[in-house]
Amino acid sequence: MIKIEKLSFRYHKSKVLFNGLDLELAAGSIYGLLGKNGAGKSTLMKTITGLLFPFEGTCTVNHLQPHKREQSFLEQLFFIPEECYLPPLSIVHFLNIYAPFYPSFNRTEFYQYLNEFNIDAKADLDKLSFGQKKKTFIAFGLAANTRLLVMDEPTNGLDIPSKVQFRKIMTNAGKADKIILLSTHQVRDLDDLISSVIIMDNSKILLHTEKEQIAERLFFCKKSELGNETILYEEQTPNGLMAMCINNNQSKSYIDLEILFNATLHQPTLLNTIFNKTL
Repeated sequence: MIKIEKLSFRYHKSKVLFNGLDLELAAGSIYGLLGKNGAGKSTLMKTITGLLFPFEGTCTVNHLQPHKREQSFLEQLFFIPEECYLPPLSIVHFLNIYAPFYPSFNRTEFYQYLNEFNIDAKADLDKLSFGQKKKTFIAFGLAANTRLLVMDEPTNGLDIPSKVQFRKIMTNAGKADKIILLSTHQVRDLDDLISSVIIMDNSKILLHTEKEQIAERLFFCKKSELGNETILYEEQTPNGLMAMCINNNQSKSYIDLEILFNATLHQPTLLNTIFNKTL
């Protein structure tokens, strides 16, 4: 479990982030962290992974303090940043050096992931394209089988077939004792994978709820298909004028995370009222 209490962080005296932030993430879920540029997503992820230290408050991951960077914490964490640097080594050499740091690393799974991503296991890392390097790093991160896997914009740099393969692989990556945190602007790439949604703006958590709850309480469709339902939010899209309404009829609809995100930024208090949460 990740538990954040009364967290504050500052880069300098005039810029304070997360002024008293509280957040809990339980194992067994894939969390989608959504927010505009500058919303605080990267700072939050770096705090959780121990790359930044809280100014006030606490952050614990499975009862360990990330900023201490203890071995027991690091061997159960894998962080995939948006820009992946890999040393000029062969994949085999890279594997032999870094895999021993992760007690649950599975070499068979690693080679299976490489095969699914169409990466030559005998290749040299410096000869790979950016997308191929990223797929190799993702394969390594998944094969590490850590209890916490954090990915920042995992689909950036991947072509369309690779994004499809990534979603297929990630479908089976979640486990009961594992937390997966995905930060993305590419909502369409990951919406089927996410089981819980976290929406941030101005270093605040505007919404944190399970997709099952979203499906129960909200309904998304074209405005032209509505009857007398009360519209909470509407937006013009390439597919027409889309609306988000209260799901009074307990109907099932496709959860449009882009519409939900924009609606939350527009009316955060209303959305939290719907989900019985306090902003």
